[in-house]
Amino acid sequence: MESRNELAKLITQFATKDGVWATAVPRLHLFRSSRTTEPLHSLHEPAFCLIVQGRKKALLGDTVFEYDADKFLVVSVDSPVVGYVTEASPETPYLSVRLDLDPAMIGQIMLDANLGSAPETKAFSALHLSEVTPDLVDAVIRLVKLLGQPGDIGVLAPLAEREILYRLLTGEQGHCLRQIAVAESRIQQVNRAIGWIKKNFREPFSIEHIAKEARMSTSALHSHFKAVTALSPLQYQKQLRLQEARRLILSAAMDAATAGHNVGYESPSQFSREYARTFGAPPMRDIARMKAAPELFTGVV
Repeated sequence: MESRNELAKLITQFATKDGVWATAVPRLHLFRSSRTTEPLHSLHEPAFCLIVQGRKKALLGDTVFEYDADKFLVVSVDSPVVGYVTEASPETPYLSVRLDLDPAMIGQIMLDANLGSAPETKAFSALHLSEVTPDLVDAVIRLVKLLGQPGDIGVLAPLAEREILYRLLTGEQGHCLRQIAVAESRIQQVNRAIGWIKKNFREPFSIEHIAKEARMSTSALHSHFKAVTALSPLQYQKQLRLQEARRLILSAAMDAATAGHNVGYESPSQFSREYARTFGAPPMRDIARMKAAPELFTGVV
C-alpha cells in the first residue's frame, strides 16, 4: 500500500491535469482522469498498463477485462480495444501508467537471462490480466521517479525498463511476452497479418493473400487471428476503417460521406449503419456528442 501511495503521488506530480501525458522517458505515458469516461475505441499498441488508483474496463471483441490496482494488463499486438474509466472522482482520480513494449529489448533480456524457447504453437489472446506484485510496482516507481531527474533518464531509464520487462517475462505472462520477440511465434505471424491490414485497410483483400503475408495456411490464420484479436481479419479491417473515419470527421472536419469513401466504403448508407452500430450513434450525432463533452472521450491508458 505504501508503494502504491508513493506511485500515486508521483503520477499526480507529473500529470497535473486530466489526460494522457507523454513523458521524457521513452515509451512511458501517464494518465489521469477525475471522472468516469465514455467508451473510447482505439487501436491499442503492445503495452504494459498498470492502474494505481481507480478502475477500468477494456473490451476486446465480446471479452470484458475489468481491472484495478490489484491487476495489470499486457497487450501483445495492435488491438482494436474499447476502454473506459469506471471508477474516478476529483478527490480520488483514476491514475495509471503505460509502458509501450519494445520487442528488441524483450529479446535481449531473453538472451541475457537464458529465457529463450521454441516458438509457441498456440496463439494467445492479445490482452492478459495478472496480479500485481510488489517487485513490479517498485520497478515502476523507479522509472517514474526519473521524471524528476531528467539528467539521469538516459542512463537509468533503460535499467528500470529492463527490470519491469524481466519481471513480466519471469511472471505468469512470460509466455505472452516471449511470443512478441520470437520471429516465428503465432503472435508474430498474426502480427504480420495485422501489419499488412493496417497499411492496406482501405482496399479489399482476400484471406489467401493475408495468409501468405503471415506465412500461415488460411485455416490457421482464421483460428489464430481470432484467438489473438477476438476478430476475423475482415472485422479487424472494419474496425480500422471506422476508427479512421471517425478521426477524419472529428479532426479534419470531413463530412460523413466523404470520410466513409476515404476509408474504403462505397455505400454511404452502409457506412452510416456500421458507424452507428459501432459507436452508438450516426456520424454527425456522435461527433457532436464528442465535441460537447471532450473530457468524457479522453484517451484511456
